[in-house]
Parts: sequence; structure tokens; C-alpha cells
Amino acid sequence: MGIKILQQSKRQKQKAEAYILFAKAADMGNLKAMEKMADALLFGNFGMQNVTAAIQLYESLAKEGSCKAQNALGFLSSYGIGMEHNQAKALIYYTFGSAGGSMMSQMILGYRYLSGINVLQNCEVALNHYKKVADYIADKLEKSEGIPVEKVRLTERPENLSSNSEILDWDVYQYYKFLAERGDVQIQKALYYFLKAAKAGSANAMAFIGKMYLEGNDAAPQNNITAFKYFSMAANKGNAIGLHGLGLLYFHGKGVPVNYAEALKYFQKAAEKGWPNAQFQLGFMYYSGSGVWKDYKLAFKYFYLASQSGQPLAIYYLAEMYATGTGVLRSCRTAVEKRLKLLKKRRCIQWHFSYGIELPFKDIHTARRLYDMAAQTSPDAHIPVLLALMKLETVLLQDTLFVNQFIMRWKWIKLDNTLGPYWDLFGIGLILAALIFLLRNRYG
Repeated sequence: MGIKILQQSKRQKQKAEAYILFAKAADMGNLKAMEKMADALLFGNFGMQNVTAAIQLYESLAKEGSCKAQNALGFLSSYGIGMEHNQAKALIYYTFGSAGGSMMSQMILGYRYLSGINVLQNCEVALNHYKKVADYIADKLEKSEGIPVEKVRLTERPENLSSNSEILDWDVYQYYKFLAERGDVQIQKALYYFLKAAKAGSANAMAFIGKMYLEGNDAAPQNNITAFKYFSMAANKGNAIGLHGLGLLYFHGKGVPVNYAEALKYFQKAAEKGWPNAQFQLGFMYYSGSGVWKDYKLAFKYFYLASQSGQPLAIYYLAEMYATGTGVLRSCRTAVEKRLKLLKKRRCIQWHFSYGIELPFKDIHTARRLYDMAAQTSPDAHIPVLLALMKLETVLLQDTLFVNQFIMRWKWIKLDNTLGPYWDLFGIGLILAALIFLLRNRYG
């Protein structure tokens, strides 16, 4: 219940209610709730930061086999936050975390072995750790009908895809699919929007309606026959997404008998129009020998083409080919690079670590030292550093004086909540305005 409130809430008050529920569940011994509360204590969610209490809770969770707790303790040990700085101990925690199934720990170990951080540099060991994470992601993607949701910027679209309106429609579809996955009622509006556009002759809308019925949601229950109908309408207009959709139906035998020859034909037509998912499907057919003779050179060609547009499964299979030397000269380093690219591409997975690189902990004193070093390094940095330090000193004053306890009782005073994350700029603006006013009065 608390997790659902936290995911769907936008207001701070609602999020606070979620943590009250987590606290009650944690008192009853719920491990998931205890993990949430430990994270809240560590990162200071809603003004309740207590690193010592967080460590105690993580240690209790670690004894119960929590891989998230093992990972957190490894992080704290590696930076010496609230506990002894001990890289050897951190490595043990990360190892236990990875053995327990923590993808975060796997990425951290992969990065450490790749870069030789407190361990002997070993590309093969790094490759093995990254493979486990890549396999996990690929498995999730392959379960979504081979059509992974692409959370990318408009500038990352292949230029030869089509017009700007097609790109816009694709982003609209992805947005509504995201809402559908969250159970948002606005998916009804998406179907209405696409039906209206389809009646006006939009091939993209026809294809998206087909995708909605293929995948199924509250507005459009899963129906392969209806999906086939709309994909066919779009394909008859030469639409790449519609052609790819028909290929998927024939490849998986959904609403029609399995027919690899027809699937190959439609995938080829869509691939010629630059659709990366179709290019990936062609590569997969030649890689696995599905309805065609295995041809690793052709598989590599199509995987490479699809990977250029950021198709994540294509990147995954390219990494596999380099890791095993299938169809290409084996290269551990290239395989690792491809797997890192896959992890970067799937940034919508909300891990606190990027490719296994540990994020620095919020430390005001360290930040102040780094700002001072920046000012000493370059004269051009003096003014930006001065402005940054003004905000930092304000935060430090809040943390060291009675203000912090006052905020605990009166959350409305919390500057980030009331004035937004740019309250420092607002304050500087007021100070400058006051100075100008005083100078005018004095010399005017």
C-alpha cells in the first residue's frame, strides 16, 4: 500500500503518509518496509536522516539475507560513512549482495574489476558480472513481445524513420503506454486519440491501435484478431510499425499460424524503412536460425544497424557475439562496452548507481572543499563558486543550528518544498535587488 501511494503521489504530504505506513509495517517485521525505512534514514527523506540508525537497520536486514542491505553496507564501508572506511569489507558486502541477486552489486563489482579498484583488474570477471545484469534486462525486454519501451529523446530517433509527426506520434504512444503500465485511466484518452486519427487516415494511429490490442490494457483488451486488422491497415499504407507488427504476429503465431517466411518478408520491408525493432528481429532470425539458415554475418549486420538507433536487445546480442566470438573476433573489452551501453540505455530502471559506478554521498563539508579547489584552479570559477558557496553555507547553517529541529516540526518551512529547488537563486536575486535599491538611494 505504501509503495503504491509513493509511486502515484505528487504531493509531499501524501509521500509522508506512505512512510508512516512503511514505519508501521517495519515495526511488524516486514523486510521490504524495513528496507524502505533504512533508505529513508540514510538519505534523510522528509527530514528524518539518521545514518547510525540506518546502519543498524541495514545490519539487521543483512542478517536476514537482504541483498539490498548488503549493497548499502558495502557502499557505506567503501566511503567510510557512519562506519569504518574499509574497502576489503565493502568488497565482501558487495560479493554477498551479488550472490543474493542484487543487480546493483553486480554492476559495482563489474566496474571494480574492469577498472581494477581494490581488486586485480580482470576484464573477464567484469564481463561475467555485467552479463548477469544484461541477462536480467534482456529477459524483461523479451517478455514485452520484443517491442521494448524506448525512453529516449527525440534527437535519438533515426533520421530516416519518417516525418516529424511520426516521431511525435511515437512519443505520444510511448507516453500513454507508460500510463497504462501504471494503471492510469488516461489510457482511454489514448485509444480515443488514436481511433480519431486512424479515421482521418493516420497510418501511425492504425499501427498504434494494433500495438495496443496486441499488448492489451484496460482500454483495449488483448485481441490478436483486432491487432492483425489494424496492423494490416497500417501496413497497406507502407507504415514501418504496421509492417513490423504483422511480422511479429506471423513470427509468434498470434491470431495467425506461425509463418516464418511471411514474418521475414514483413520484417525486411520494415527494416528497409529504418525501423530498428524490425532490424533487430531480422538479426535474431539469422542468429537463432528461426525459419532461415543461421548466418552470423547477417545477424551481426542487422544487430549493428538496430544498435545504431539504440535498440537495447540488439546491443545485448552484439555484446553476446563479442563475448563468445560468434561471427566476430572475440573481444572482452568490446563486449563489456556493449553491455555498459545496454545498461545506459535502460536508465529508466531506477537504480541509484550508473553502470556500477558508485554515486557520492551528500556531504556538505566535502562539497565545500571541492568548491574551494575549483576556485583555486581557475580565476574564471570565482563567481560561480561564490554563488554555490552561498547556498552551501545556508544549508550548513540549517544543519548545524536549531533550524533543523524546527523544520522537523514545521515542514512547510523547508525551502526546497516551498520555493522549489532554485530557492538559492531567488534569495540571491532579492539580495541583489536590495543592494541596487540601497546604492540608488545613496548616490541617486
